[in-house]
Amino acid sequence: METPAPPELPPELVEQARRLFAGRVEFLLSAPQLQFLPEPDFPEVAFSGRSNVGKSSLINAVTGRKAIARASVTPGRTQELNFFEVGDPVQMRLVDMPGYGFAKAPVKVVERWKQLVRTFLMGRTVLRRTLVLVDSRHGIKPPDLEMMKMLDEAAVGYRLVLTKADKVKASELEATRAAVAAEARKHSAAYPQLHVTSAEKGMGIAELRAAILADALQR
Repeated sequence: METPAPPELPPELVEQARRLFAGRVEFLLSAPQLQFLPEPDFPEVAFSGRSNVGKSSLINAVTGRKAIARASVTPGRTQELNFFEVGDPVQMRLVDMPGYGFAKAPVKVVERWKQLVRTFLMGRTVLRRTLVLVDSRHGIKPPDLEMMKMLDEAAVGYRLVLTKADKVKASELEATRAAVAAEARKHSAAYPQLHVTSAEKGMGIAELRAAILADALQR
């Protein structure tokens, strides 16, 4: 169920990304506060999304691991920035950002999350791209728009990634894709090309992996 590789991602880049992620990918650390961030020594690509969007599953699929990123039993529980090193020697890092859109989280917890994420986005010089994950079953919701606005204001370029594409009918998926693409055009920092993925079926994973590598390699 792989989607065709986008024109700007040549087959050799897809293969290069496959080889890189087939090698060393290891958890580095969790940063509950900014002072615990690792030194900005390598390019980083961050994953963001609502608490139940399938972020952990997508990270596992991209890295070809079963449980390098662990899904929380309680959505929204993880309130830390989790860093993973890719390559030996290290070529880049992946950053698993705290899930947003809490239904039951206390106001203070939500505000702490916003402050951590906003400051990270605005001050992390090695952050090359952020991926904003959107559930194919629901499309863009207000918390997603809030995250997109935060990225626009921080001038951090981001890719919109539809997850769980295997869970909806083709016609519904196309309608969601069109709506998300239309919304992306309204945002200054949004990358125009969408990624449609399914961690369970492998749809779009090779192309997303190559896009992540391309973003990390940019200067």
